[in-house]
Amino acid sequence: MTTIDGFDFSPGAQVPLSGGAGQTAATQALASAAYRDTPLSDISTADSDTAKSDIKKPRLSLFEPNLGEAFSRAVVVRMLGGGRKPLIQSFGTEPQTVVEHCLAANRIRKERDAKLTVLMVVFGVLFLPGVLLWFGGFQLKRILDKATSKGKSALGTVLLVALCGIALIFLIKLPFDSFWTVYLRLMLIAPVIGWWWAKRICERTAADLRDAWKGLLEGGGVGARIPEAVPQDPNETAAERLRQNLAKLTAEQASNVVFYAGPKGILGMGTRWGSWQLAEELRPADPDSEIHPFRSYDIIRVIHDRLRLLERSPLHTGGFGQAPSVKHWIVSPVGENADAVARPEGTDTDAFQIRPHEIERICNEQQFGSGNRHYLGVQFVLWDGQLVLTLMITVTVLHETLRIEVTGHALGPVHGLFTTKPKAKTVTEAKVVKFWETKERQLPLIDADEVVRLAARAPLTWFPPVLDFLGGKLVLPEPFGLRHAWADKPWRHRFMADDALRAATPVLRVVHSAAMSVLKENGVDTERFDNRSLVLSGAVQDPAPRKADVYDA
Repeated sequence: MTTIDGFDFSPGAQVPLSGGAGQTAATQALASAAYRDTPLSDISTADSDTAKSDIKKPRLSLFEPNLGEAFSRAVVVRMLGGGRKPLIQSFGTEPQTVVEHCLAANRIRKERDAKLTVLMVVFGVLFLPGVLLWFGGFQLKRILDKATSKGKSALGTVLLVALCGIALIFLIKLPFDSFWTVYLRLMLIAPVIGWWWAKRICERTAADLRDAWKGLLEGGGVGARIPEAVPQDPNETAAERLRQNLAKLTAEQASNVVFYAGPKGILGMGTRWGSWQLAEELRPADPDSEIHPFRSYDIIRVIHDRLRLLERSPLHTGGFGQAPSVKHWIVSPVGENADAVARPEGTDTDAFQIRPHEIERICNEQQFGSGNRHYLGVQFVLWDGQLVLTLMITVTVLHETLRIEVTGHALGPVHGLFTTKPKAKTVTEAKVVKFWETKERQLPLIDADEVVRLAARAPLTWFPPVLDFLGGKLVLPEPFGLRHAWADKPWRHRFMADDALRAATPVLRVVHSAAMSVLKENGVDTERFDNRSLVLSGAVQDPAPRKADVYDA
């Protein structure tokens, strides 16, 4: 039996599966980023309001990664790397599936880079001065391209053409009477031959990556192939460690501990857009008798049972359609700008889960002062994972006052960047004869600059820290969670906003109904509670969401 950090991974080798029926649109959209060949700078436009990624600029732009390369490496290192920090749950998605696609994309690129490395050894090392000369020309062209607003420098193209012309004249004028003159010719020709061969390799790989990108967004059930995560024998420690880290990732996703970061709301659930509170004095229904003793968890238990019946309706009109997830949560406070969170440890936890007896204790005892708090959450995952609605219920008793609070949290769809499909590379140009008309001409997936970039990076992919130093990298926002890092606001989508507002009313009324039944059973006068409940029933129909976590004080 193998364990890591006290977590049991005893079932043995298993084939990681993805692309199955449980995969959602949000999961597939995030996974598609691993296969993209767009500029890395695009990721900055997709950052959410509460999480900002950082791009480390390259020291040599020739080694700069694209979006897919940087995203895959950053996600794999952050979510599977040794000594990693705790992760924020990605509600509405399957983070293991996203990581598996990042591993699969890295594997496809690694196979390409292995071939390119062989070409670099044959055509590069043996003819190093010529390769350095060509690389210098392309690096100069990239610098000049970035210096212009349009990204394409005529001067850079002219200089590259001039370099080709000088090389051609140099080859023609040289005599053939010594070894070194022949070598000088080969020094300039060999890199061009290697470039032509590398271009064919890069085009095949680019087509494979784009097929996977398109297949994920079209719901084709593209599976991630990662045979390196399946140990073939007991001595294959790297594969076993990878398999265990994937299982640990899934276990952390199922944790019942979440973190409240002030105005940023509950990390992974979104900001708090609404809050409704019922607070009244506990008085006995019979003045000659006392209230029967009860605890906060007694009310929570009944509310939990009633919420599990939300999908039932007296009318056959659809309703919620599916049963929401009802779960006990332990909420831990963290700073608004905290760059890390800490999951609780000890005898009261089991595989990132707080045990039931500790949940009950926190619910009954930790209602005032420092420490974690208990919430009962009812969560709706809608729009194929693009919208996550969470309503959190907490019950507190201070002296003779009972307070029942319901708060609404909403996490919107992943940014539109992740849902864009690959487009064919075309150029519009005027016709030769009918010059007043235009036509579209198909361009190859990989141009000359891209082949040179990939060939230059290939040998260094075996030394990732060196490549990160030269080419830059993507630094993920902390505390990191796949879903909330690139979530958009749901209020920009009319139907998503309607769903968020509509879900609050039935949940609030079920909570109040369940609480009233417990109070009556224990001899509490519920007249004031009933009156207050009617007032809240009217207030919850206010159609305007608010920034409930921003206190104007």
